[in-house]
Amino acid sequence: MLPIANWKDLYQSTFEFFASLNPSFSFSAESAQDSASVSDLSFPLTPRDPTPRSLSTDEQSPSLRDRLDAAEHIDIDSHNPSSCDPSFGASAAASTLYSMRREHDATKNELSRTQAEVARWEERYKTLEKTLKETRDILKVRDQEIQVLKERERNSPERHCPSTHIDCRRNRDPAHKRSESSQSRHIRLSADWSEIHDDTLSQANGNHSRNGSDLDNMSTVSEEERARSRSLETFLNKIDLWSGAQIIQAVQDLNSEILQFAASATELCTFSKQRPHSAKVTQASSEVATRLGAALSRLLATRDHSQDPMLVQLALQGCISYCISRALSSFCIGYQSKANITLTQIYTHMFHSEPQPTSSRWRALTHKHIHELHPELNEYAINEMTETIFRWSLDIFLISGSTNPQPNPASRENFRARFGAQVKRISKAACRLAQVTKEEIMSANFEVIAADSGQPFDGQEMMDAFEDYGSSDGVVLCTTELGLRCSTRKATSDAPASEESIDRRILLRPKVVLESVVEVIDPR
Repeated sequence: MLPIANWKDLYQSTFEFFASLNPSFSFSAESAQDSASVSDLSFPLTPRDPTPRSLSTDEQSPSLRDRLDAAEHIDIDSHNPSSCDPSFGASAAASTLYSMRREHDATKNELSRTQAEVARWEERYKTLEKTLKETRDILKVRDQEIQVLKERERNSPERHCPSTHIDCRRNRDPAHKRSESSQSRHIRLSADWSEIHDDTLSQANGNHSRNGSDLDNMSTVSEEERARSRSLETFLNKIDLWSGAQIIQAVQDLNSEILQFAASATELCTFSKQRPHSAKVTQASSEVATRLGAALSRLLATRDHSQDPMLVQLALQGCISYCISRALSSFCIGYQSKANITLTQIYTHMFHSEPQPTSSRWRALTHKHIHELHPELNEYAINEMTETIFRWSLDIFLISGSTNPQPNPASRENFRARFGAQVKRISKAACRLAQVTKEEIMSANFEVIAADSGQPFDGQEMMDAFEDYGSSDGVVLCTTELGLRCSTRKATSDAPASEESIDRRILLRPKVVLESVVEVIDPR
């Protein structure tokens, strides 16, 4: 049923329609009794005719009034259900609460889906980022491989032209002349020599189908080049496993281990002013003078170290640094002395006459296969270096007037047991550094260096350990911390390189003690 407002509009529209047909047809409005309530509002339900013969309201539309009143009451009841049902308020509140709960649950579900979607996108972002990093690393490796191939191609110009017959035909053909530069670039940038010669062979087969003998010769050359490329594949794709910064850090860590041992051993030992004169002391003084120089040996034998054994600690650092630098200067630590001398001479000659990658590959291969032929060589080198460090350290304590450890075997064994693990750790670090510089570095030649005793001080090549206490003048007494030097051959041809073509850089200057340190330690 239509609401009461629609009935009112229909009623008014009807009378307006009759009024438009008959201007004398008019309405009589009744005043409303209660403006606040819709049910008390009355409308002009009877038309008023000015003629003498007029009809009453009930006579004109007796059923229309009743139907309007009934519709009005029904509409009021439908809009005010609380007047009929007292429990309507509670049910309306419950309905509102239920709808709110449904909206809340829907919001929570939407939030959960959004969070899951965010987590999924984050995981995908991490995966893409990891893939991007791996791709960049692969591209970096490929770029380095291309540089190696470019350098090798420059060093081997005969490989640009695998067949003289084909080159002659190309020189006669203008089209081949125009494509020569692009083909050369393709050869220089290719990473697989076998594919290059296969492509050349197929091209020769298309342009020179009538020359069967030439194709057979090219096939033989291609097979030889393919075999050669397979033999060089291992080192053509090999790059430096250690960076320069990592090697510098390894040398600094080794220097720290040496300093800790020297300080601990000197602090544990006691010294006396009285020096025994025996054959052992004389022999130890001679050996220390051979290793560290006569000046330092004389200072250790004549000075009183009972109050301040600083000079003894510096001498310990110097003898260990000298031991390690001498061991690392050999081609392979622990290998036979004569074989080491020969291998060192071969590598030095190759370094000055061959390209840098060639000499580095030979050095790495030789060092690797020596250890494969002698698996016990590394352990032997560590034990031998440990024994040498102990023997040289005890010689320094002996000529310095040490009372603990004493020259007897029991006291020396106690000293070895006390510092055995620490000294062995130094030996292992030195042997590991030798393996890295000999096998895992292809781009340069790294050398662990130390200044010789009696050498004049040079501020560009070494560092004064006591530079804050005075001017750095005089000659070197000993080296307390090792340095690092990098050498690279810049010449790309096979001709012997001059000294100007060798790039030598000191990455870490060795720290030295000058003879003037005596005035700082014990001014008299």
